[in-house]
Amino acid sequence: MLVNNADFSHAIPLDKICYNDQGLIPAIAQDYLDGTVLMMGWMSRESLEKTLQTGETWYWSRSRQELWHKGATSGHIQRVKGIRYDCDSDALLMTVEQLGDIACHTGERSCFHQVDQQKIAPPADMLSEVFSVIRDRRDNPSESSYTSKLLAGGDNKILKKIGEEAAEVVMACKDDDSDAIAGEVADLFYHSLVALAYHGVELRDVYRKLAERRR
Repeated sequence: MLVNNADFSHAIPLDKICYNDQGLIPAIAQDYLDGTVLMMGWMSRESLEKTLQTGETWYWSRSRQELWHKGATSGHIQRVKGIRYDCDSDALLMTVEQLGDIACHTGERSCFHQVDQQKIAPPADMLSEVFSVIRDRRDNPSESSYTSKLLAGGDNKILKKIGEEAAEVVMACKDDDSDAIAGEVADLFYHSLVALAYHGVELRDVYRKLAERRR
């Protein structure tokens, strides 16, 4: 079930939530803009109640055996945007606005940043992943990279391509060709992401604009 409301105080049927033998339930925090999984914590009924009452995440520390308000000391508070519980009511998924963009105690954006003991950016939506590659081509140019060449050409080259791709989208829509429409829109998205990277605009800033307009 999904709860997405400014007032969470009566949103979750607390008596229907299935806690484990320790009276806890796992809670996943996910970025509300790009879907990045930020962390997993444990919640008790009391911490879930406080989360619902305050609109900010509260967890239960198993090591300290006490409630903890996420970000109370670091300032990296999580503002709750929505809460789901699964079909068995024994796990929570929270979409949150992560203040400071840091969820992990190590200073990383996400606790899930390690693969084979190497630090990498946690997976997000496909546009974010493509944008990450584009920024890498901007910061570490490669002679064999189309993206690097496009960035080196500046606005003249980038904007020309955006114009061409926009026209291709129009033609594909005129032809009512579903596969062509998907392909041309993908090209338009890609070249628009290159323009964002060239001008130093973050994709998440675009997501924020969309979120604001949705409200």
